Amino acid sequence: MSSQHVDTAPGSGPPARHVVVIGGGISGLAAAHRLVTAGARVTLLEAGGRLGGKLHRGEIAGAPVDLGAESMLARRPEAVDLARAVGLGDRLQAPATSTASIWTRGTLRPMPRGHVMGVPATPDALAGLLSDEGVARIAREPELAPVDPADLGDDVAIGQYVAERLGREVVDRLVEPLLGGVYAGDSYQISMRAAVPRLFEAARQHPSLLDAVREVQAEAQAQQQGGPVFLGIDGGVGTLPLAVADAVRAAGGELRTGTRVLGLARAGADGWRVRTDSDTLTADAVIIATPAWSAAELLSGESPAAASALGSIEYASMSLVTLAFRRSELGALPAGSDGSGFLVPPVDGRSIKASTFSSQKWQWVADGAADLFVLRTSLGRYGEEEHLHREDVELVAASLRDLGDAVGLAARPVATEVTRWIGGLPQYPVGHVARTARIRAEVAKLPGLRVCGAAYDGVGIPACIADGQRAADEVLDQDHPADGRRSGRGTMAS
Repeated sequence: MSSQHVDTAPGSGPPARHVVVIGGGISGLAAAHRLVTAGARVTLLEAGGRLGGKLHRGEIAGAPVDLGAESMLARRPEAVDLARAVGLGDRLQAPATSTASIWTRGTLRPMPRGHVMGVPATPDALAGLLSDEGVARIAREPELAPVDPADLGDDVAIGQYVAERLGREVVDRLVEPLLGGVYAGDSYQISMRAAVPRLFEAARQHPSLLDAVREVQAEAQAQQQGGPVFLGIDGGVGTLPLAVADAVRAAGGELRTGTRVLGLARAGADGWRVRTDSDTLTADAVIIATPAWSAAELLSGESPAAASALGSIEYASMSLVTLAFRRSELGALPAGSDGSGFLVPPVDGRSIKASTFSSQKWQWVADGAADLFVLRTSLGRYGEEEHLHREDVELVAASLRDLGDAVGLAARPVATEVTRWIGGLPQYPVGHVARTARIRAEVAKLPGLRVCGAAYDGVGIPACIADGQRAADEVLDQDHPADGRRSGRGTMAS
């Protein structure tokens, strides 16, 4: 018997079709919210002791902080819309500063503008970051043989392709740290089609990669509505899943933490049995919103083909080190360190991959502890697991050494917090889009079953929310001839 916590609120009227959502991260919560809003009866099962997955609110030295994801892309609507729907609209907050740096070759250098995930539109955009030779190499790109769509094929590794067209230096000094910040991966393996799909399509249509970047930038400018690129939430992005959970409960949904799902099987033509470590539930439909390896285990009996493809998805682990300093002991940081933080190219051989100056980036962090300066570092990426086996004190010491070299930080922290995200970020290698399509096609053969989460169409918060909502919509729109009802959103909401 697990240590199970059940939290439910009474709904109004008779329950509609019963949908079980497996996984209490933001994708599963978004699916549950969509379902209960449409009138479905929902049971969400989470194996861990808390909801939210990689969105995790915490504190350090009494100051509130995010111990996971800290911002969400504002120019995709899903995360912002969901935050507003669950009552957090007035707490959405833009970063206090949007300037950032690259720490490379021993110096903090301003983050260049005029690029798409590190791929520049002009050589001048990277002047000062790259060597003169590296900038000149970019300038020669239009003189190369025109881009042949056959070279891109169905997919290509973004690092490999950009290096061929613009030189390795732009990849190693900018594309790598930027993509590493999103996927904790290796840009020489990451799928261009999956990670930067619009650039992939534009590159197939232009003789020059620089021309393709300019087209993508022009489209973005034409669509730009103004406002910040990213948003946070006063109190932390980790408050979003908690607010969504509250909204699901208020609509009659049942949320169970500490409940591990052990098996999934068909129950007749149209139903499902979900076996947990404490009981067995019957459901009309199931949404699996767990990491790929867990989804593979659950589907091994009912869809071996989907399970096999899911089992091939690899993950990167990372460690997040949060540090709090007394401002009175900090001293002045050097010029160039007054932005939101900096990225570190792996080619420079440092321990940390990035640092965020949380007290400078987020006003709510500064307001929550006026006498403290809070920052955080990240360590580890795909293929680099040694940080997981190091003691917390070692990770803190490594972070402090690099911070001392980067910004001259000499003070000692008054509090530290190390958060290990083991298997935290799915990897999107070449062929990922096709693999995802195969998984979804196999899963779709099973009535009343869908999968969603970061393993499929994007690791960012809006992408995960969108995927959870898509899964919910598809379940709601399926026909169910056994009882003659169609579970469309309009019908179920009535």
